[in-house]
Amino acid sequence: MKALFLLLTFATLASSATAQTGTGLAHADTARLRRHLQYLTTTSSPRNYQHPVVLDTVAAYLSQQLQAAGARLSEQPYVVQGQTYRNVIATYGPEAGPRLIIGAHYDVCGEQPGADDNGTGVAALLEVARLLGQHSTPLPYRIDLVAYTLEEPPFFRTKHMGSYVHAASLQEAGVSVRGMVALEMLGYFDDRRGSQRYPLWPLKFVYGSRGNYVTVAQKFGNGSFGRQFARHYKYAAALPVKRFKAPTWLPGIDFSDHLNYWRFGYSAVLLTDTAFYRNQSYHETTDTVARLDMRRLGLAVNALLATVLADKN
Repeated sequence: MKALFLLLTFATLASSATAQTGTGLAHADTARLRRHLQYLTTTSSPRNYQHPVVLDTVAAYLSQQLQAAGARLSEQPYVVQGQTYRNVIATYGPEAGPRLIIGAHYDVCGEQPGADDNGTGVAALLEVARLLGQHSTPLPYRIDLVAYTLEEPPFFRTKHMGSYVHAASLQEAGVSVRGMVALEMLGYFDDRRGSQRYPLWPLKFVYGSRGNYVTVAQKFGNGSFGRQFARHYKYAAALPVKRFKAPTWLPGIDFSDHLNYWRFGYSAVLLTDTAFYRNQSYHETTDTVARLDMRRLGLAVNALLATVLADKN
């Protein structure tokens, strides 16, 4: 029991969120989410660093979709090992002032389709863009939606990650960042008992053994943005949401693009279905669209939009 008590100090006790009604916000279109995922998972070659032409084709698709959604569009090209790769950036709201960054990587690890990893994060990013473009009330602050390249090995935890390049550019330019949200695997759910695993087994007594929720994960000392985002997201969501806070040594807590914003002192959170702790097709050829839950992916997007638009400070 003492060990379990100590583990509880590493996490925020979770509970299911209830739906927020009467917001008047548009909802995610699951058919659009599926179409984006079908495109991403059926490119001529897997969208990894060894196929830069495919990555450029995907970047062009993202640019087209984001521009159609009414965003101010830019690209952030950079060179790695003699080859040019690029982040795609969509901007909403005022040009000046602090920014909220929402990002998702569009590359995959190896020769696999990457439907959940990270097609779902990219599809969610595109759908948030479309919904922001339809929002009639002026935004009180700037929102940058960033599609990153080179998140996966062999570039993970290196300065060649697209998110490192982006975060470094913000610091160099002296940009004020309200916070950052990394969208990393948001479409796989499993209601069966025992379907959810954890880096430390006693955590199942806190969070449950069913993989039926979305997690807002962050590190200790992450600042007020992380607390506020997690609270608002949980309130807005029409699916279970569990808030997880842990030290950075816990495996998985920094396994995505948010880690680079932490490196530069920005507050950042990870929004995820818990990746390999639930989805056994992580980095496998079986990570296909057929295994995903479009309805719950749409609910995750709805809650993200509501959270972003509820933050007026």
